[in-house]
Amino acid sequence: MDVVALALPQEPAGGIAGWAAELVDTMGAPGAGLAIALENLFPPLPSEVILPLTGFAAGQGIISLASALFWTTLGSVVGAAVLYWVGMLFGRERMHAIWAKLPLVKDADLVRTEEWFARHGTKAVFFGRMVPIFRSLISVPAGVERMRLPVFITLTTLGSLIWNSVLVLAGYWLGDRWDLVEKYVGVASKAVLALIVLSAVTYVLVRVRSRDGRGGRDGRDGRDGRGGQRGGGRRAGA
Repeated sequence: MDVVALALPQEPAGGIAGWAAELVDTMGAPGAGLAIALENLFPPLPSEVILPLTGFAAGQGIISLASALFWTTLGSVVGAAVLYWVGMLFGRERMHAIWAKLPLVKDADLVRTEEWFARHGTKAVFFGRMVPIFRSLISVPAGVERMRLPVFITLTTLGSLIWNSVLVLAGYWLGDRWDLVEKYVGVASKAVLALIVLSAVTYVLVRVRSRDGRGGRDGRDGRDGRGGQRGGGRRAGA
């Protein structure tokens, strides 16, 4: 059976589902792995579409469930490893150099972030693989901070296996209603994105107000200084 024909009727032929289905139809389970590897590198490609559709294909006997889980997890690890490598090549010194040129931030902020990652990096990588958007992003700081590669690969594999299993099995069990997974996970992805935007806006506002507050204090200090000079003059005249 043609996997493309298994996609939802409302899914356009050139859509993500059609593209992923064509990969699976052409390459089998490795095609699903390739799609997920690309999803890691390009987060706008939604795993909540690719993984349930892969599970649906497994439920239709196009591929085996075991191969679906194996190849999608392998694709996740490969994609994450590429981003880890990018972070490692980018390096800590270059990160600090770019950070120093950004407005409204301090070098101490980056240092605190690095210290936090040093304490909680293993948990961040493991659980980050199960959080939309962060699934891809978490690999970059792991590379920048030179997390030991065997540790990174192990945590990424375990976290990815859990995430992929949930979505693939959901598509497997839901059958032709696999798109329900996209609907609910998509809501979670949008919520995470909204939190990121809200956090960024809050950070900028706090920085701007902090800067204004320092400016006001500096102005008051200047007036105090001039007042002190006038007082000193009167004492001299006396």
